[in-house]
Amino acid sequence: MIPFLDLKQINKRFEKEFKAQFSDFLNSGSYILGDAVLNFEKSFAKYCGTSYCVGVSNGLDALILIFKAYKELGLLHDGDEVIVPSNTYIATVLAILNNGLQPVFVEPNPYTFNIEASTISKHITNKTKAILVVHLYGQLCDMNEINSLAKTHDLLIVEDAAQAHGAQTETKERAGNLSDAAGFSFYPSKNLGALGDAGAITTNHKELYELLLKLRNYGSALKYENEVLGYNNRLDPIQAVFLQHKLTVLDSDNSKRREIAQRYVTEIKNPELKLPFYNGSLNHVFHLFVIQVKDRTRFMDYMLQNHIQIAIHYPKPPHQQNALKQFNKRSFPVSEAIHKTCVSLPISPVQTEEQTQQIISVINAYQ
Repeated sequence: MIPFLDLKQINKRFEKEFKAQFSDFLNSGSYILGDAVLNFEKSFAKYCGTSYCVGVSNGLDALILIFKAYKELGLLHDGDEVIVPSNTYIATVLAILNNGLQPVFVEPNPYTFNIEASTISKHITNKTKAILVVHLYGQLCDMNEINSLAKTHDLLIVEDAAQAHGAQTETKERAGNLSDAAGFSFYPSKNLGALGDAGAITTNHKELYELLLKLRNYGSALKYENEVLGYNNRLDPIQAVFLQHKLTVLDSDNSKRREIAQRYVTEIKNPELKLPFYNGSLNHVFHLFVIQVKDRTRFMDYMLQNHIQIAIHYPKPPHQQNALKQFNKRSFPVSEAIHKTCVSLPISPVQTEEQTQQIISVINAYQ
């Protein structure tokens, strides 16, 4: 069986180093924040090209804290509208709602799966205060146009970069450095994945950075001195240690993902499938390689019969979730079509050439 994602094999590459690092961590006696977190924050900020990074507990908390901080700074207020893709994972929307803000869903481009400035502009009202872009599946949105639009309307831009670690623009700017602030997830399956939950926020704004440091730590900069209503959203230092090591191979891992994606795009020849848009650039790190198939259940059964695991990201859009009943009657046909037909193929830095060839051959034989 070809696994959809073999996390054990991905992390086995670092087994010796991880065991030594855990032993050092255990012997340090320091298990909350400390140098491990600070060192990773510095490394990840440098990698992304930003001035600051704040390590937090997970990707959802990263986005929640960003919006919380902007409310504390008086740049956002209860009821303000935040434009967001209608085809994202629900965490993106939860970050908005859990801050008393109002999500405004925008349909994506059906070829790139990302939202774009021309569609966003049609949904801007006098209540719109921010745009939350999602670099879905690892592909950057067109941030030049979106940032230009935001500047015209004096809007905040936040990146949900949970799937886009290392993605680059033509001018080599990376995800996390294309907005006012960005939230990252280091969930184990991400391109840069921890061995548990973990996340980070990147920004170039000092005031925001200093406030975020307090918000993630009970609202405190000094112990027992609480300046704002905060949370306990600190990055676990043992995860920071593992992430620090894995960051050194992120670019090479992303290159391997692109190589596999290029083979899929070039060699899969089946009219029953719709392949994703890819222009061969560095703006896509292929956290997921998502195709579209009309009869998804039949295709998934076929792949399993041929010993290939595949997955769905995601089976149901946010506006159809029971948790978001207030949006259940809304219609977003582009997103709904994507969610009904999308299938994710195996793609990872430890996938062998033989496995890739078998996947291609099996798909090409599908009728």
